[in-house]
Amino acid sequence: MTDESSREDDVVDAVVETLCAAAPSIRAGLPGRRVYEEGTNPSGERQLEADTYADELLLKRLRPLDGVGEYASEERADVIDIGEGVSVALDPLDGSTNLKPNNVMGTLYSVYDEPLPTGGENLLAAGYILYGPVTTLVAARDGVVSEYILESGIKRPLREELTLPDDPAIFSFGGRVNHWFDEFEAFASETERTEGMKLRYGGSMIGDVNQILHYGGVFAYPAQTDAPSGKLRQQFEGFPIGYIIECAGGRSSDGEQSLLSGTPDGIHDRVPVYIGNDSLVESLEARLG
Repeated sequence: MTDESSREDDVVDAVVETLCAAAPSIRAGLPGRRVYEEGTNPSGERQLEADTYADELLLKRLRPLDGVGEYASEERADVIDIGEGVSVALDPLDGSTNLKPNNVMGTLYSVYDEPLPTGGENLLAAGYILYGPVTTLVAARDGVVSEYILESGIKRPLREELTLPDDPAIFSFGGRVNHWFDEFEAFASETERTEGMKLRYGGSMIGDVNQILHYGGVFAYPAQTDAPSGKLRQQFEGFPIGYIIECAGGRSSDGEQSLLSGTPDGIHDRVPVYIGNDSLVESLEARLG
């Protein structure tokens, strides 16, 4: 290992530890921040106070770290220059609309060794913190996915070398059915009729992907007639989720190729997202042509 790669590893460690340490504060700050603010984020979505709180807190915690050069967030229009080194891209509170019904949410991160926007081939690490009945961390790095329990922001190993089960059990499809393209609708209908497959969709992308990781199956937020580029952000969601699933032995796709193959023109560019067991995603790609 070169001195440069060793230094990058140390910085990634520091970034992940910082995110973990911030998790209790984010979780504790949710109850009083369930109302919408005026205006929208750069993707045109309404922001809850919890979204901006998590974003500002994470920037504050990451800014002092030596070796972090850029900070980008789904909640901010532009990349923030905070020093020299790796680039950190965050969805500070994925699934924040689940605050109202008190369902699962999470913080999604990705770390790159190039300035943003950049392609998935420049990922050093990715993962997410899940605020469920317990707080957990799923971290992907160097082709391996590990899962941890977070207690007071401290990691405790739960499962190492996490991989998708061989026998898929669930499917989770986002978007409005009447806006699905015919090809995807045909795949969805076929999946619904598959013996042993059950529908599970919770409205938080991280929560839905986490179920695929643990039970096997397929998740999709497809291209739609009113959103042919999809809904999810390539830099903040497509790349890290694709990386996690591929490191766990699964397959990711934008409908034609691995999610990690594309390069966005801007940090808020969108992409269709299909992830899961290899056979299911391969079948889906064939349906989409």
